[in-house]
Amino acid sequence: MSSISAFTTQELSGGPTGFRFAWLTMVLLVGMMGIGGSLASVASAQDEPAAATDTAEVADAGDADSEEPAADAGVGYAFDNGFLFLCAVLVLFMQAGFAMVEVGLNSSKNTVNILSKNLMDLSVGALLFFFVGFGLMYPGSYGDVTNGYFAFGGTGIYDSSPDQTFSPQVDWFFQAVFAATAATIVSGAVAGRMKFNAYLIYSAILTGLIYPISGFWKWGGGWLMQFGEQAADGSFAMGFQDFAGSAVVHAVGGFAGLAGAIFLGPRLGRYTAEGKSVPLPGHNVAFAALGVFILWVGWYGFNPGSQLAFQSSADIDATVFIAVNTTLAAAAGVIVATAVSWGLFGKPDLTMGLNGALGGLVGITACCDAMSNSMSIVVGAVAGALVVLSIVVLDKVKIDDPVGAFPVHGVCGVWGCMALGILPNAHLESESTNFMIQLIGTASICAWAFISMSVVFGVLKAVGMLRVSPQEEQAGLDISEHGMHAYPSDAVAGGSVI
Repeated sequence: MSSISAFTTQELSGGPTGFRFAWLTMVLLVGMMGIGGSLASVASAQDEPAAATDTAEVADAGDADSEEPAADAGVGYAFDNGFLFLCAVLVLFMQAGFAMVEVGLNSSKNTVNILSKNLMDLSVGALLFFFVGFGLMYPGSYGDVTNGYFAFGGTGIYDSSPDQTFSPQVDWFFQAVFAATAATIVSGAVAGRMKFNAYLIYSAILTGLIYPISGFWKWGGGWLMQFGEQAADGSFAMGFQDFAGSAVVHAVGGFAGLAGAIFLGPRLGRYTAEGKSVPLPGHNVAFAALGVFILWVGWYGFNPGSQLAFQSSADIDATVFIAVNTTLAAAAGVIVATAVSWGLFGKPDLTMGLNGALGGLVGITACCDAMSNSMSIVVGAVAGALVVLSIVVLDKVKIDDPVGAFPVHGVCGVWGCMALGILPNAHLESESTNFMIQLIGTASICAWAFISMSVVFGVLKAVGMLRVSPQEEQAGLDISEHGMHAYPSDAVAGGSVI
């Protein structure tokens, strides 16, 4: 605290106003969980008559346990569930990668704030996805669904059934870490100037409502899977294709981040009064590189894990095929992003190469199951070029995205889904999708995320909760928002706050 002499601790913390905002934030978070419980009570009451007449469809937990579906399914069931659990752990470990990338590409004086946001994304996201999100995203797992736009199955995790492929517990775990990933993407786009309590509110709304609703449209069997002729079993001949979430996960986070960056405005000193761009380099590129390598490894849980079946030889062949396509796309993204940045700036830019890897990974996420190996290289190469060009465009229009979250996750997420409507792939050959379906699905998910989160950020800004004061931003969010330093040198008078 002693190194901050320009203003008092009372001013840094916001005094009584800051205290009231903190309490308001916690009340809103707890309130969302309470709403989830209330909705669940209604849903349970509505299901009771069905349970009385058809116990095979809705069994109580005790009856489900007595069925011992895992024992009936044998080794195949155990292998599928064990493999999916390990993939979920890999996706969870991606949180460490996101944290390192964001810390490395930002000022040292915001390190504690960044790590706190990543920790809360996972923690708040897990609880809200349990109470509300899972039931919104997969209502069909709890009972019949007739509305393709919005439905709520119930709170918590659905019951076991004798013919299940996966344990409901591992199913929830795998989906919950995906939800946390979508929320964490935004953290980089709003780094260095957003109030911590405002970020908690955003994170709760995204993981509890925004992400699950659009996720239902695709992965929960909603309206984006209802194109073409309907078969006797209720399925449709065509649907929007997004294998592991280029749009469902990454573009949602990317476009939410774009909304946040627009409403917040650029960091202090990012542009001169005349509008000239002033680079604000990160304090530790080694952290950023480590984070990208962690994310790359974690992606082998993200993409191959989305195969969701691993016990047969065909399943394992598909899983490894997806892993190879993921690797090729990431590698191509690195090469092209490095080459493009070299051509534009005169020297190879490591940070552009790192973002090129992430862009390639995001791009191939939608289509890693359907593209050939050679087409995966094309997807990754285009993504690598798009990352660099998008960063340049954002800079020209003075939208400050410190880590390139929107170029990587928003732009490349769109590209990955649209590639399925453009490049040769298995889905086009089988006529399970086409260019217009991919366009409709991608545009709908991106618009939903951007518009809904613009409302959230707009309201937060209107009530004065969105951005820290210039003095707090100059001091750094570690000390102004958390009252602590990440590095010992910063705690010494005159220590670094760059």
